[in-house]
Amino acid sequence: MNETHNNHPISIANATTIPVTNTFATDASTAGTFPARSMKELMLAGEYYTSTDPELDAERERAKDLLFDFNMTRPTLRAEREAIIRRLFGHVGANCWIESTFNCDYGYNISVGDNFYANTGCCILDCARVTIGNNVWFGPNVGIYTPEHVFDAAERSAGWEHSLPVTVGDNVWVCGGASIVAGVNVGANSVIAAGAVVVKDVPEGVIVAGVPAQVIRPITEADRLGLIKR
Repeated sequence: MNETHNNHPISIANATTIPVTNTFATDASTAGTFPARSMKELMLAGEYYTSTDPELDAERERAKDLLFDFNMTRPTLRAEREAIIRRLFGHVGANCWIESTFNCDYGYNISVGDNFYANTGCCILDCARVTIGNNVWFGPNVGIYTPEHVFDAAERSAGWEHSLPVTVGDNVWVCGGASIVAGVNVGANSVIAAGAVVVKDVPEGVIVAGVPAQVIRPITEADRLGLIKR
């Protein structure tokens, strides 16, 4: 199993019963069943899959090699670093900058808009789509976790999990140490306070904080300092 999957926060609030709709065939080696579709197809569809699948393992290994190259490349070699991120991510907008160290699972499920910035220690477990808008800033040690392991110990030990997409809207600031778990949508122009654990959707234009994160207040005209002309 991919070691980056271990010990990530599980969103009890977002726990979802996902129906298994595939045709199964018994496999005595696992005392369980395997779907007719590939594990990658199941993963991207938000259904249960096993992360120990050889195809997924090979794709994670590819990402690890690119991440090694990225994290070991000097910060002054901006073009080289950007080229690696563009090979790794599904989509990269203009003026993207990610500090080392950065980690993800696959990379191709990550889409970032223009003017994206991630401070050091960012970790995105992108077993499902992670879509990040324009002008989004991440503080140090921000985590986005799309996979959720199952609760039954035997099934969890066999590698079964499912993943749900995460979306972060335009102009969002995610402060240091915050975590966003599977299935969450963060509305545009919002602020996620330092250390918050976001387990449910965040409306547009609010500040959320705490564990689990709650809306503290809306962002209003009173927050405008007059530093720029409108």
